[in-house]
Amino acid sequence: MKICSLLPSATEILFALGLGDQIAGVSHECDFPREAKSKPVLIKSRISHTESAAAIDRQVREFLERGESLYSVDFEMLRAIEPDVIVTQDLCHVCAATPDDLGAALAHLERQPRVVTLNPHSLADVCADIRTVGEATGRAEQANAVVAEFERAIANVERSVAGLDRPRVLCLEWLDPPYVAGHWVPEMVERAGGVDVLGHQGKPSFRVDWETALRAQPEVIVIMPCGYSLAAAEAEFRNLPLPQGWKDLPAVRDGRVFVVEASGYFSRPGPRLAAGLAVLAGATHAGKQKHDLPFESKELVARVAAVGL
Repeated sequence: MKICSLLPSATEILFALGLGDQIAGVSHECDFPREAKSKPVLIKSRISHTESAAAIDRQVREFLERGESLYSVDFEMLRAIEPDVIVTQDLCHVCAATPDDLGAALAHLERQPRVVTLNPHSLADVCADIRTVGEATGRAEQANAVVAEFERAIANVERSVAGLDRPRVLCLEWLDPPYVAGHWVPEMVERAGGVDVLGHQGKPSFRVDWETALRAQPEVIVIMPCGYSLAAAEAEFRNLPLPQGWKDLPAVRDGRVFVVEASGYFSRPGPRLAAGLAVLAGATHAGKQKHDLPFESKELVARVAAVGL
């Protein structure tokens, strides 16, 4: 079987199901596990990601206003691969290629592949998507095992924070302009033992003005810019002109502002969201857990000093 994955989370799911050797093409952002980076790249972004957050946001808005796709498909490579299955998404036209981006390419294929479209809004949807990919690729049993481990890891985190105070948490998935994280992230905040002050479970992320964010008076702030590594996110945050009143926020006064590795642990709806939940719980309840949290929480989160910002 030849499989093409057009989004990083699907690539991670396919590898988790033991299908890495059957992946014949990926997107430019598919970088986990390491083997994914050796696969042929079918999808490339038309947006320059080397610029500032404000410049990237401006480019995205200009493309969308013109009705143009943010991604280009290598039609010739797709035709040469002749995939049996293509996994794509219809959740966010900014984050990854969608079925619309595939339309012209599929029209020129002699043999039509099975197109599996994922559209998750919650952690339960992520589990359902893992099973959907498993069923489409003949790995239903393996998918059930991956889901079971995912759910066990989430339950472990929930037990570790049970009974602790529930601080007010603000999650920002973009900084300039600020966007409040949505979809599964507010649910992650709740399961990590916090209260999301602006996000809505199962709903898209949305732009917010700094005045509204400050008025929410968060006790914990988690900086998770979509698609950024930890180092890139921290650099972007430290270069951001912060609004007046920032230093008066409870989270800033108490040194509870965190930058996290969003690219693999919050932005992508795949198995690593369970590790992201542990990171979030560690940030939300720093020093207050009943016992140590699992996964790589120390390596994936950076506390930002309140002084000097």
